[in-house]
Amino acid sequence: MKGITKLTAASGILLLVLITGCNNVENKTTTGISPQAMADALHSVMQADRTVYAKYVVNRLVNEEKVIKASEHWQDDKALPLPAQMFRLGSEQAAQEGATFSYSLISEWAINPKNAPKTDAEKQGVKFISANPGQNFYTEETLGDKKYFTAIYPDAAVAKACVSCHNDHQDSPKSDFKLRCYGRVIIRIPM
Repeated sequence: MKGITKLTAASGILLLVLITGCNNVENKTTTGISPQAMADALHSVMQADRTVYAKYVVNRLVNEEKVIKASEHWQDDKALPLPAQMFRLGSEQAAQEGATFSYSLISEWAINPKNAPKTDAEKQGVKFISANPGQNFYTEETLGDKKYFTAIYPDAAVAKACVSCHNDHQDSPKSDFKLRCYGRVIIRIPM
């Protein structure tokens, strides 16, 4: 029940933030929510949803009950989307619905080269989190002509299905992943 209460509280914060927006005034919004607090709230909801999907849908149906497989070619294979794909699909849906922020996954061991760190902030964040396990990285960056508050969080494999997929994937740069942090979640909020 505690997990559901935390998820409900995080969802409530996210709803408040999305309704009120994030209009930055001296690093605080008109509602008193800083970009960092907004990023942290968004990340809490994303992390909860991703964990629930990986543990209670993918891991249960693929590894425990063995009733369906998960595949990066999920549409063709009539399989479940991988947790990383669900995350990306959610990000794309949020953008289509007009979200003013963006989010994605990056990794220093990316299976998909599109998920490798590209900007200086991404590269600094990946290195910082590797050197400081369990800590988040916050910075500001300018991309094009827009300034963003950028938050980068550790992303941990939470289920056997995650580890197996990464270790067994033909394009994986490593095959010794364990249940621990090996990716990063990046959230960008326009300032």
